[in-house]
Amino acid sequence: MAREDSPRDSYHLVGISFFILGLGTLLPWNFFITAIPYFQGRLAGANSTAETMSANHTGPTDTYNFNNWVTLLSQLPLLLFTLLNSFLYQCIPEVVRILGSLLAILLLFALTAALVKVDLSPGLFFSITMASVWFINSFCAVLQGSLFGQLGTMPSTYSTLFLSGQGLAGIFAALAMLMSMASGVDAQTSALGYFITPCVGILLSIVCYLSLPHLEFARYYLAKKLSQAPAQELETKAELLQADEKNGIPISPQKADPALDLDLEKEPESELELDQPQKPRKPSVFVVFRKIWLTALCLVLVFTVTLSVFPAITAMVTSSTSPGKWSRFFNPICCFLLFNIMDWLGRSLTSYFLWRARLPIIFWQDAYFITFMLLFAISNGYLVSLTMCLAPRQVLPHEREVAGALMTFFLALGLSCGASLSFLFKALL
Repeated sequence: MAREDSPRDSYHLVGISFFILGLGTLLPWNFFITAIPYFQGRLAGANSTAETMSANHTGPTDTYNFNNWVTLLSQLPLLLFTLLNSFLYQCIPEVVRILGSLLAILLLFALTAALVKVDLSPGLFFSITMASVWFINSFCAVLQGSLFGQLGTMPSTYSTLFLSGQGLAGIFAALAMLMSMASGVDAQTSALGYFITPCVGILLSIVCYLSLPHLEFARYYLAKKLSQAPAQELETKAELLQADEKNGIPISPQKADPALDLDLEKEPESELELDQPQKPRKPSVFVVFRKIWLTALCLVLVFTVTLSVFPAITAMVTSSTSPGKWSRFFNPICCFLLFNIMDWLGRSLTSYFLWRARLPIIFWQDAYFITFMLLFAISNGYLVSLTMCLAPRQVLPHEREVAGALMTFFLALGLSCGASLSFLFKALL
């Protein structure tokens, strides 16, 4: 909770900025995986998107294993550079890490858009694309780790907004793909417009980040990390007092005793506030890890399960209906759009309360796959947002930036484990 004398987030501009920054961090990943038909078509020998934007090329003829490689080469640099960012975040100024990463991502995605107009052999196109994926996600790792570190010093509502923005990135990419397929313009123009769209999103993210120092609410929380506001210490202690006696885990703020919240707001000079700690020492990564290891493990397991099947395996599913318009739009809608909508919904819920081909086909109808994707996505989104929101509450205020960076590392670890397992699952299929 914020003290009465703390500045207000006028017009929710800081919240909107972090929402857009969350959107910008995952736009590259989502635009790459949603455009799988385009990349598969180019690797099959076509230089345009005349058929690639509407066909599924993820079957047995996928000689490059594009789905698996783009997933793995997205998550490995995310893991490595997030780990590096966890230990070296104090050596490089925050503005350099965030703004530099955004500019690098913008330039690399502009290169991806430019390749739409360039005639390349499939092998060379694959190599350039994989290199671009690697470097884009390396910068995304530094960007996410730095932003989560900032969010660790702010009220938990802003972490939820950031995660909701990340969830919206997938919806944005899926809608852009559907509009490209239904636009009726020539194939190259359609693909070029699709890949220019995230460049606009990254530019908007840069504008939002540059605006934060000019907003009083953002300056209040971000410019005084070492001299945390007493209200943040008060929030941590109040949550610890309300911990569940059976398992020791802090309960959701929505379930907290309203009377306690009212008393704490009305008595800012209570014993809890007067009991101020001495100047905090430099937070230790390992001390923070001991406090959040269980939450971090949960995050790893969630992404290990999710990335082992999405998108490398789910993108291979085809409609049981005869070829037609629905079969063309089945995968973009049922695999990507529905997943990202329910994932976004699952992430947003924390604001309110914290098979092999050799076997017989059991689920014949499209409805089964749609139902599974809905449940799969909403549980993924909710569990991811829940763990990311709980971790900063388990440490002291001056340790929250380190906790945010560590949780980003374990997020990347789960993504990498899932991406690795996707190779095994695809081999089994």
